[in-house]
Amino acid sequence: MLSQNCNDGSLKDINVKGEVVFCKRGMEISRLDQGKVVKAAGGAATLLVNQEQEGFTTYTDPHVLPASHLSYAAGLNVKHYINTTSKPIATVKFKGTVIGNSSAPMAASFSPRGPSSICPGIGPVVSILAASPFPIDKRKSNSKSNFNVMSGTSMSCPHLSGIAALLKSSHPDWSPAAIKSAIMTTAEVVNQKGQPITDETLQPASVFAIGAGHPNPSKANDPGLVYEIKPLDYIPYLCGKNYTDRHVGVLSV
Repeated sequence: MLSQNCNDGSLKDINVKGEVVFCKRGMEISRLDQGKVVKAAGGAATLLVNQEQEGFTTYTDPHVLPASHLSYAAGLNVKHYINTTSKPIATVKFKGTVIGNSSAPMAASFSPRGPSSICPGIGPVVSILAASPFPIDKRKSNSKSNFNVMSGTSMSCPHLSGIAALLKSSHPDWSPAAIKSAIMTTAEVVNQKGQPITDETLQPASVFAIGAGHPNPSKANDPGLVYEIKPLDYIPYLCGKNYTDRHVGVLSV
């Protein structure tokens, strides 16, 4: 069953009871809410398809019904199948955790590109599995899961902060600049398969997309060389940018 964005009220005049509903991703409604709309209308499952600019960046969400996230290219194939088949059939199967079938890490479609701003410059972003103090399903306070899957700076910031804490523990004399240097100069620029990290188009990501690369805590602990910089070292830099003495004084206090 095809639907445009699976927004509130979009399925009220369509019989989707027991159907697998094909939904296009939209910015005006969250992925989880799209699933809720389908379930409220009686749908059995949903296929959430990326917009063109999202490419192959797919997500992991705790949906309220069986759901599968599809890339833009896969979505076109499924849509063609639906439009050219009199009685299209779909099945969503959960195969558990599959090991070794991933090209992670991968630069996300929503990760800002440089050179004016690269954020994050090094941290992991999409569908990161990590320890979590909160249950995946917030409706169940007795959840036994100690892990969660999240995306965005909610993942890159704590992971990099944890790496920085480990390095500071191992090297108490290292400054923040030295820690940053160790992480960046030892970062990986290839994925698990030993191939260049790709972006949402599955093409090799540029330095403006991945920054220094993907952090490797073990290598960062023994980088061989770190680029050190002290607070006073910033003053000549600021002067070179034609800041006035007053401006430099304010920034260096």
